[in-house]
Amino acid sequence: MTTQMPRLLVVEDEAKVASFIKKGLETQRYTVETAPDGREGKRLIADRQYDLIILDINLPFVSGLELCAFVRIKQPNVPVLMLTALGTIADKLAGFDVGADDYLVKPFDFLELMARVKALLKRNADASNGPAALQIADLELDLNEKIARRNGNTIDLTAREFSLLEYLMRNAGRVVSRTDIAENVWDINFDTGTNVIDVYISYLRNKIDKDSPAKLIHTVVGMGYMLKQK
Repeated sequence: MTTQMPRLLVVEDEAKVASFIKKGLETQRYTVETAPDGREGKRLIADRQYDLIILDINLPFVSGLELCAFVRIKQPNVPVLMLTALGTIADKLAGFDVGADDYLVKPFDFLELMARVKALLKRNADASNGPAALQIADLELDLNEKIARRNGNTIDLTAREFSLLEYLMRNAGRVVSRTDIAENVWDINFDTGTNVIDVYISYLRNKIDKDSPAKLIHTVVGMGYMLKQK
């Protein structure tokens, strides 16, 4: 019996970089397609199903950010890895806000790219084999429809906020550190010089807890965060 290998799409306008990534991934027995610009990438994403998509941000015709937002509409469960020379915290936040799952800055080591690809594919496979919904108190998370509700009211979350809330709910009742969150939600090495995680925790609190007397997201000073009922 044959096993179908994951199908990956690489949208990269630098031909040498695209060829390097394609050849490297194919040595790992992945099926890899490439697109030289955002317009072609959008056409392929609309027509074909992928297991993972790698996007440059600065693309001709349609930017990587626009393309990532399009992926979240057409293929909401497919992991997206941003691969770009834009490496500031603001750039990363912009990528995460439109639904990117990870962010690797050029120049990069292929072994690191490969490790991130494997981690994203594994995480997606694990999620697909898990429960269809999570619930803590009156907070519900529909993992199929990607919808959060509290007390029956739908909460508008970005893709990154949804992923963070899902991780907190899957680990309800235990403290998760910033390092845990960075490695499991962002798939990046934790940088103690940034406050990205704290910013997103604040975003979630404003949406999840602000209008409810029962607070679910708690800070454990010096250790991290915990989602629980008091």
